[in-house]
Amino acid sequence: MEWKEYFIGQLMTQKEVELIWNKYLSQSSLKLETIFNHLYSMPTIKIKQKYILCSRCNCQDQQQYYMISFNKSKIIYCCACIQMGRISSSDFLYYLPNNKPLKIRNKKSFLTWQGELSPQQHKASQEVLKQLNDSNHPHLIHAVTGAGKTEMLFPNIDEILRKGGKIAVASPRVDVCIELFPRIKSAFNSVKVLLLHGKSETKYEPCDILITTTHQLLRFFQAFDLLIVDEVDAFPYVDNDCLHFAVNRAVKEKGKLIFMTATPDKKIVKAVKKGLIYETVLPARFHGFPLVEPLFFWLGDWKSHLISEQTNSKLFSSLKDFVALDGRKLIFIANIKLAILLSEWLNKQFKSLSLSYVYSSDPLRHMKVEKMREGSYDLLISTSILERGVTFENCHVYILGAEDPLFSKSALVQMSGRVGRKASYPSGIVIFGHYGITNEMKRAVKEIREMNQLARKRGLLNAKI
Repeated sequence: MEWKEYFIGQLMTQKEVELIWNKYLSQSSLKLETIFNHLYSMPTIKIKQKYILCSRCNCQDQQQYYMISFNKSKIIYCCACIQMGRISSSDFLYYLPNNKPLKIRNKKSFLTWQGELSPQQHKASQEVLKQLNDSNHPHLIHAVTGAGKTEMLFPNIDEILRKGGKIAVASPRVDVCIELFPRIKSAFNSVKVLLLHGKSETKYEPCDILITTTHQLLRFFQAFDLLIVDEVDAFPYVDNDCLHFAVNRAVKEKGKLIFMTATPDKKIVKAVKKGLIYETVLPARFHGFPLVEPLFFWLGDWKSHLISEQTNSKLFSSLKDFVALDGRKLIFIANIKLAILLSEWLNKQFKSLSLSYVYSSDPLRHMKVEKMREGSYDLLISTSILERGVTFENCHVYILGAEDPLFSKSALVQMSGRVGRKASYPSGIVIFGHYGITNEMKRAVKEIREMNQLARKRGLLNAKI
């Protein structure tokens, strides 16, 4: 491998350049000084009068900068991207853009996936493929949960690989990345696929396909010929200017941006209407069954009933029926403390039930999700962290406190979408347990129904629940 391959597309501190040289090139005749002479550089912190700007994350919040005096000089640190490693105004960032032009280098397909796209998936895939060379317009894949949008993009990924290009699939959520990695690795098992996120032990190295969190894109500069951002409306990417900046910088100037989600936010919808972003809509799941529509269930003052463990309440009665359902069960609840209380209460009442709870900072989070996927748990209680990127076979969902302000329309749609994703189990139960119906709850059900109606209108539903 040519030495430049170890640096192309990355945005590095001096220390990071030295680490790459020590790991891969220290035994060669190439000197570290020679490498620095070939790399471009930029000041880490740009200071314009009283305005400060970080070259890595482009943070414009002046309160995120910390200044100290050292040897009669002032050194400024950026706190906004400090989790990526500390940088200051005394440092430089080094980069080597990916200038390789795309051209067909291999007539043979790299796709080893043995599955088959549905007619609507194939049609959508071809729509995206036709626009793949248009770098001026990102493409939005607006697909219902469980539509198979990842598989739909396999031909597009294959096209870029055949042209010798680099691909990144990014998501704001670690869980989504972890679920995508084995699927994409299996679909392209003859190329190098790498998983990168803040807690992964793996460090970046040259690869053909990178699966990564959007935060890690802060480490790249004009690196990718195709950059796919999955769950583009999810926290923390949505409304985060630094992450939007990272995405736009990580893709090559002539590269293609593709966004994917079941619940596009207002900004994306507005951009689509203005013609700034192309859109492909997939209103039906790949297996031809409709989306499961939620059932509203009034619980009264469910919080006090939970805290006092009232077994004669509507809450307990509904939970008892839910627990009795065949298959895996997911209960979403907005408050971590209440999630723990619910777990303890259900453990007391249903001793034969194997269950646990999970939240975003849970150190055992990924292990618990895997145990749920394997069937070791009958029930998993979760905050909204599992609203996306997880698929459990034969799954039912109970959203406890669906009226909570933290549960937006998008969150409710995504949580509901955990049900019926598999062709072998295309149906299930979705319950909105509440103490009052909110507009967000109404909007969520309206969106689900409208997608089902559009799918029926297009003749995409060949089965009924």
